[in-house]
Order: sequence, then C-alpha cells, then structure tokens
Amino acid sequence: MDIAALVGIVVTFIIVFVVQALEGGHAGSIILFPAMLLVFGGALGAAMAGGILKDTLGIGGQLKKALLPKVTPPTKLVDDVVKLAERARREGLLALEDAIKTVDHAFLKRGLQLAIDGTDPEELHDILHAEIAAKKKADKAGMKIFENMGGYAPTIGIIGTVMGLVHVLENLDKPETLGHAIAAAFVATLWGVLSANVLFLPLAARLGRLSGIEVEEMELAIEGVLAIQSGANPRLVAQKLRSLLPPDEAAKAETKKAA
Repeated sequence: MDIAALVGIVVTFIIVFVVQALEGGHAGSIILFPAMLLVFGGALGAAMAGGILKDTLGIGGQLKKALLPKVTPPTKLVDDVVKLAERARREGLLALEDAIKTVDHAFLKRGLQLAIDGTDPEELHDILHAEIAAKKKADKAGMKIFENMGGYAPTIGIIGTVMGLVHVLENLDKPETLGHAIAAAFVATLWGVLSANVLFLPLAARLGRLSGIEVEEMELAIEGVLAIQSGANPRLVAQKLRSLLPPDEAAKAETKKAA
C-alpha cells in the first residue's frame, strides 16, 4: 500500500497551519465553515454539472484508490508468471486450471483462463488489449472529476470573497467589525486555491500515475500469458518480462535472481 498521497497532503496542511502560527495567526482564523462549504460544495456541484451522475457517485471509490492504493510489485508479477510457465512447460497448459485459483492478480487470472480455454493467440491478444483500453477510459473519467474540481475551486473561492466583501460594505456603519469581516472574506479565496493545489489537482495526477502503473502491469501480464500459451522456455519468459520492467525494478529482479 502506497501512502505517498496521504502523507503529502497531511504534511502540506501541517506546513500551512505552522506558517499561520509563526506569522502570529491562529488556526481558527482560516477554518471558517461557510467559506469551506462554499468552496468544497461548490466545486463538487460544478464538477457534477460538467459530467454525468455516474462519475460523481464514484468519487468515493476514486478517492480511496488515490489515497490507499494496492500496488503489486512488478517483480512479484514476473515471479508468478515464471512459476506458471515452469508448470505449464512440465505438465501442459491444462495443468494450470488448478494453479490459477491461487493467482491474486485478477487480470492475469482472466488471461490465463482464456488461454486454458483454447482461445486463439491473436484473439486473446485483442481481448486483453481491449480490456486495457476500457480501463484507460474509465480511469480518465475518474480523474477528470478531480481535475474539474481543481479548476473550479479557485474561482468559487473568489466568488466567496466577493460575497464577503459585499457583506463588509453592508456594515460600514460598524467600523469595529470591518477588520474581522474583511479577513474572513479572503478566507474563501485561500481555501479555493489551497484545495485546488493541495487536494484536487494532486489527486487527479495521482490517479493518472496509478492508472499508468496498472496498465504497465496488465501489459506485462499479457506478454506472460502469450508466452505461456506458446510453450516458451521459462528462462526466456523470465528474461523477456524483466526486460519490460523499469530499470530500477529490473535491477532488483536481477539481484534477486543472482541471490
């Protein structure tokens, strides 16, 4: 589980509040419920208006995925495929019928099942790549709502500031309250810019990065399944899959192999 996003967001907010304290302010002066409600609620509503209901209802799942993703180490995936290739080489492809029940990677399991069922290699290639294309579209829709919220939040924050200044002008006859009212008016802009650049846009970028990692895993799985289906030598399968890994992961795989 990768908690980089969660740590990054928490650390950034801590820095913001620490700086606020160092400048002589206090947290309560920027934690104003009306301003935060306008920015977060307004950004979500605007993003909803620019998409479809399905995208908005899935925001909870996308948020969980961004903050607490389950990332499979590519070296583990390679090891699993090589073990399956070794068994298929010894006992035949049909011997994997029981072995795939222990496979954790859902996409790899589906690919192996298609291979065991006798699917033509070209059709198998097309089916699995079509699933990758569908995943890319779904992931793009999931990150788009956070991108939209990141775009709308600063402007909605400005709207909140204008509303606050209107309230200030309505109370010019009460000079003792003007300082507090003006400061409160600008809190909406603060939360608009802060939420966009610390929450919404980073989460969208995070989802894009995770999608890329998952697609790389799926492409790795496809190469493994096709190699197993063709009856390739397990050593060649391992070498081919390791060549598809990022340089740092490939180095880890070679070190593990040598050990």
